[in-house]
Formats: sequence, structure tokens, C-alpha cells
Amino acid sequence: MAASPARKRPERAPVRKTAESAPTRQSIKSAQTRGRLIEATIQCLVKVGYSGTTTPLVAVEAGLSRGAMLHHFENSATLIRATIVELHERRLRAFRRSSEITEHEPATMVTAYWKQVQKPAFVAFQELAMAARTDADLAQIMRPLQVEYRERFNAEAIALFPEWQSEPEHFAQAMALSQTLIEGMATGLMTGALAEAMVPHMLKMLEDQVRTLRPA
Repeated sequence: MAASPARKRPERAPVRKTAESAPTRQSIKSAQTRGRLIEATIQCLVKVGYSGTTTPLVAVEAGLSRGAMLHHFENSATLIRATIVELHERRLRAFRRSSEITEHEPATMVTAYWKQVQKPAFVAFQELAMAARTDADLAQIMRPLQVEYRERFNAEAIALFPEWQSEPEHFAQAMALSQTLIEGMATGLMTGALAEAMVPHMLKMLEDQVRTLRPA
């Protein structure tokens, strides 16, 4: 029986590099570099405060040249704005996580929030918030972002805690009380105004107060 002729494999069309592939890789690299610079800014705010955080210092902290930094952020104002936006995003992510992993009990929610204010991001944010009191340029950047953050936070809080929807005023009071007291305690610890031994007692008092506001 004669052998059948071998079939030729169809030639594959050459793979063409699309115009989208290179920009995608470049955009990822650019986003990573921006992330390094923002993280370096946060570290500088923690280490030397707002007044000591300069663009050359941020570049050194990020391990980049100042020219490379200016390619992504043309001046300190754009860098600080991006840093505030990132700090707000981290706070919102932490809030979502704390609501998902707990049973919405005051004790667990208060503990989760207290853990968040022990992190460098909170210290960096407090540095910016206090500096904005006397720095008009920083205040101009920060205040609109604060309003935007507050609106997003309130909207997410209502969605994440449906059990409070029957008591919106009590919910707003519980959130404001928790935020003000816990962040104030964290600041007091940093400045030495609050003794660490007082922390558990004050957190317990906050839990009890939130429990009285919670819908039956």
C-alpha cells in the first residue's frame, strides 16, 4: 500500500507585536515607580515630619534620581496630593477589611480600628493634617480631598453596616465618636499626653458607649 503524502502543516502567521503591549508594560512600570515614590513620601513623613520631607529626600528614600522622580511628579504639590489620595485609599481598604472579618460587635470593631492607627500610614496622615493648619498651600490640597474622603467613607459605612440603617443618627454618632476618640488616643500616645496603661480602659469605655447606641 503506497504511503500517503505527508501533509504540510499550515504556516502560522507571524505574531505581530501590537501597539498596546509595550504601553501596557510601560504603564505597569510607571505605576510601580509612582508607588515607590508615594511609599517613600510616607516613610519620610514618619521619619522627619512634613517640614523635613523634601523631594530630594523622597528620591533618595525611593532609590531614584531626582530627575526620575520629577518625570512622575512635576513638583512637591502633585506628590503630596497623590500621597494623601493613597492614604485615604488605605484607610478605606482597612475599614472594609475590618467590617468583613468581624461580626460587627463593638469590641471587635474598636480593636480593629485601634490596630489601624498604630501603622505608619496614620502617623503620616496626622503629620499632613497638623501641617495643613498653618500651611495654606497644603490646606488647599488637603481640604477638598478630606471632603471627598468623608463622603465616600459615610457611603461605604452605611452599605457595610445595614443593621444600623434604622438608626442613622445613632450610627453617625457612633462612627464620629469612635474615630475622634481612637485617633485622639493614638495622637496622645505619640506625644506622651496619654499613658499606655489607660488605653485598654478607654477602648472598653468606647465599646460600651457604642453598644448603647446600637439598634436593639
